[in-house]
Amino acid sequence: MIYKSRHPDVDVVDRPVHEWVLGDAARRGTKPAMVDVTSGRTVTYGELADLVRRLAAGLAAEGIGKGDVVALHSPNTILFPVVLYATTTVGGTVTTLSPLATPAEIAQQLIDSEARLMVSVSALIETARAAVGVVRRLTGRDVEIVLCDRADGHRCVLEMLDDGDVPAFELDPAADVAVLPYSSGTTGVPKGVMLTHRNLCTNLEQLNCLHRIDEDDRVIAILPFFHIFGLTALVNSALLRGATVYVHARFDLDAFLTSLERDRITHAYVAPPVMLALAKHPAVGSLDLSQLRRVICAAAPLDAGVQAAVADRLGVEVGQAYGMTELSPASHIHADGNRDEPVACVGHLLPSTQARLVDPDTGQDVAVGEPGEVWVRGPQVMKGYFGRPEDTDATVDAEGWLHTGDIGRVDDDGNWFIVDRVKELIKYKGYQVAPAELEAILVRHPGIADAAVIGVSDDEGNEIPKAFVVPMTGVPISAAEVMAHVEGQVAPYKRIRRVEFIEAVPKAASGKILRRRLRERERARP
Repeated sequence: MIYKSRHPDVDVVDRPVHEWVLGDAARRGTKPAMVDVTSGRTVTYGELADLVRRLAAGLAAEGIGKGDVVALHSPNTILFPVVLYATTTVGGTVTTLSPLATPAEIAQQLIDSEARLMVSVSALIETARAAVGVVRRLTGRDVEIVLCDRADGHRCVLEMLDDGDVPAFELDPAADVAVLPYSSGTTGVPKGVMLTHRNLCTNLEQLNCLHRIDEDDRVIAILPFFHIFGLTALVNSALLRGATVYVHARFDLDAFLTSLERDRITHAYVAPPVMLALAKHPAVGSLDLSQLRRVICAAAPLDAGVQAAVADRLGVEVGQAYGMTELSPASHIHADGNRDEPVACVGHLLPSTQARLVDPDTGQDVAVGEPGEVWVRGPQVMKGYFGRPEDTDATVDAEGWLHTGDIGRVDDDGNWFIVDRVKELIKYKGYQVAPAELEAILVRHPGIADAAVIGVSDDEGNEIPKAFVVPMTGVPISAAEVMAHVEGQVAPYKRIRRVEFIEAVPKAASGKILRRRLRERERARP
């Protein structure tokens, strides 16, 4: 059956994302938009709008225009939204890069996205230079690096500000891509997710119907802006509604707790590891968090006990949300004030959103009350994967249903629960880890004949990558050597955390790895 949202539909928003988000910025004038918690530097809404306008003119003067891709390689900074919205103002697309990514990973995304310009920071300059060097070696193409701060040999984006005009062009919000984050989707290697202006703006309106923030709110920004959860909650949504965002360049628990109290934070958006700290850290009990009203957790499954403990300890409303990059990113959220929602549920369907629960083997809808793969349809479904029509067709079917790869169920009150995953993707502390990517690296080692990777639970309940390795006959190799081989080639969150040597990787006749058998093997352990 088709499940429909209990909430009235919203109108599709066919507006450029920069216009939609910053439409009231001039009126808000001197109200703080973003505050750097380390330096105290503040950008007001009026300054933000002015910086976006002038940087857009500067980008246009550099020849960046409609359809061009700018790669944003940065931790959270108060200039992040300036680069984002200036790029979309000239008709360009922003592809976001993880600050933890290796040069090889960055180079692959720069090549795949066809990025013309890379914006980084001085702390990451050596990685950025190495990545651009790989692009030059493989393609013969140069990608200029400009910085949000300063370093010898590179321009700062503030030096690109221009008081000229942006050339007129036609933007189609329904078709033109605003952001191109990379996701592994339900399987495979990272792919560019094409999110249009319509996708982003309409999803903001869908969320706003169930979860509101306003101009009096203060939002703490510890989630990375490059991740679609952080980009939506802490940049697009917060700035659209006129909140003040307290920007943390990286997560530090002490700084996070200090900021919660000192900055009188009203809304916190977090991933499960932070929830665990809020539930157990002794310092939390001594803080004055009387201003904190709402905590939303997403990006990975949250233990029901931890959710209940945080709600009880802080005396605030705690809820979850669900989605994926391919959903711009949200399809479900805990509605404000709905304290009767059971813990561990991910809330209700957003307005204008439909869902099905489908048997992943038969493709038929499961019986009411039974778990099945979650399929979602709505205006937030991505345009597709950039340059990968076959992958797009495998994820979004001809009727517009996006097959999430997650197993869910829904109760009689319309509360949704995510209970398992069909997809192979590993979620390590909210970060996506694609087994296929790690397997490709593993088999390059001369001492490894074959390998498979699955997610297993560690002692703290986190999902971690474990490698099942078939050693090359007569070639001695240790678990430490296997882990070190991968560590040097991937971001920290993608590292192999456990290794088991086996005689053969179980595979189907087609050659596909039968990860289900490996998971059964893991579950059978004492």
